[in-house]
Amino acid sequence: MTTVLIADDQPLQRFGFRMLLESQDDMAVLGEAANGSEAIRMTAELRPDVVLMDIRMPGLDGIEATRRITMAGDRTRVLILTTFDLDEYAYAGLRAGASGFLIKDALPEELLSGIRAVASGDAVVAPALTRRLLDAYAQLLPTPSAGPDPTDPRLAALTDREREILTAMGRGWTNTEIADRFHLAESTVKTHVGRILAKTGSRDRIQAVILAYDTRLVHPS
Repeated sequence: MTTVLIADDQPLQRFGFRMLLESQDDMAVLGEAANGSEAIRMTAELRPDVVLMDIRMPGLDGIEATRRITMAGDRTRVLILTTFDLDEYAYAGLRAGASGFLIKDALPEELLSGIRAVASGDAVVAPALTRRLLDAYAQLLPTPSAGPDPTDPRLAALTDREREILTAMGRGWTNTEIADRFHLAESTVKTHVGRILAKTGSRDRIQAVILAYDTRLVHPS
């Protein structure tokens, strides 16, 4: 059973989400929050698997709420909901620790599969879309004035192969594309990705892609 907290300032939006989620045998809605402060408090109390987080809410917004929830170090993951797939706030939400984002007009089955993916530890945003998002807001990323710093502690623990695969992830390649490029079995690539996440402390693939940009393994095109 995947437990969900809905955080949105629009009552009708919350009602619609609740109706959809409660129609699923494997999902349960633990509560509803109308702003970021309520979302933080209720997450601490209820410890849901996933918080469905709106960005634009009165008072404390969804970005800061996401940051505080993920910094608490609990198992709860955050799925950002935004109006546009390249919303500037979506990038900020991912940087704050969200495990992915969906647009609000996504199909019901896309929202449900997204929640299930986040709950299982996967990222919702497809690698290619992640690249689009980061490229669109390149001004928020470090200036690519130099190559990657081999002494960066986030990279130092990686093997050469793992660094190559992290670079490929940052370029938006799927596991299948990485396997083809490096002549590896896809299961081997998945193993490498898992090790990269563990060694770098990345919550999911999205956070690893952001790391690739931050450490200048990949530069915005």
